[in-house]
Amino acid sequence: MEDSQSKNDKGTQPQFRNKTVAYLRVSTGQQDLNNQKLELHEYAHKHNFKIDEFFEVEVSSRKSTKDRKIDKLLEYLQEGDFLIVTELSRLGRSVGQIIQIIDALIKTNVKFLAVKESIQINGKQDIQTKTMITMFALFAEIERDLISERTKQGLYAAREKGRLIGRPKGTGTSRLDGFKPEIEALLNNGSTKSFIAKRYKTSLNNLYKWMKKHKIPLRPG
Repeated sequence: MEDSQSKNDKGTQPQFRNKTVAYLRVSTGQQDLNNQKLELHEYAHKHNFKIDEFFEVEVSSRKSTKDRKIDKLLEYLQEGDFLIVTELSRLGRSVGQIIQIIDALIKTNVKFLAVKESIQINGKQDIQTKTMITMFALFAEIERDLISERTKQGLYAAREKGRLIGRPKGTGTSRLDGFKPEIEALLNNGSTKSFIAKRYKTSLNNLYKWMKKHKIPLRPG
């Protein structure tokens, strides 16, 4: 017969619910959602465990973490739970964002698995987890460098194209005409019209007229 001290000791032991939660994110409709669910069900069956709950989100990865229910998911997960996704890209739109989410999982002692990449984290801050986070950080830096390089190459190509086109001769032309590809590239990358007008030494009013003439959308900004 157990004494009262033993009962008290047992009562103080932490109780983990150990739920397995699948996070599904799609931007192409119900078919892709069902495909992800089927893939995870098959994986769970093959490895002798069951999925207790699904978080289903039908939005683009460009949405905020709030819109993608990541914040809600992280609040729901508890120590001892297990989060599974079909692939890492379902979690975030960049390596840096994925690192932040995985770091939050580790701090909560939540286990994690990305099936496609066979990346598994045991929910502990051990050497294996730290090594993986370091690798992710390196990938994030490489990703930022690649994006920066592609942006520079795009602007350079647009600038060179503008120089080759040159300024058309005749009346009704503008000094901006020769830079049309570059200006469009800047607009597409989020540059403001004030910045562009200053860069090409023209007034904001002239820039608006020129954009209207060339049927370039007058978006806010």
